[in-house]
Amino acid sequence: MALKASGVMIFIGMMLLLHIPNNHAKLMFSPSPAPQPQSPGNFTMYGATPGSLQPQECAPRCTSRCSKTAFKKPCMFFCQKCCATCLCVPPGTYGNKQLCPCYNDWKTKRGGPKCP
Repeated sequence: MALKASGVMIFIGMMLLLHIPNNHAKLMFSPSPAPQPQSPGNFTMYGATPGSLQPQECAPRCTSRCSKTAFKKPCMFFCQKCCATCLCVPPGTYGNKQLCPCYNDWKTKRGGPKCP
């Protein structure tokens, strides 16, 4: 008889737990606001615009810029020289020079690009 009574009590307890309103969970978790899209003109690329770098930031930027070349020494030499003058290094390992006009416009005596 005691076994039957305890089984009934467990059943009643389970039914009560299933019928308790779940309002406390709704109060704890509120939906987060949706992220707002950013327009392309609202940000500047740090280090890729003229004058946006400090001189001590040139070495790590040039290391990244020259990471895939077979001619690391000359690339690092000229990249650091250009960065010291222009205070910017284009992003990536190649191209993107339009983001840093000083870097792009500096030419050798023969008219070739001075900056890698």
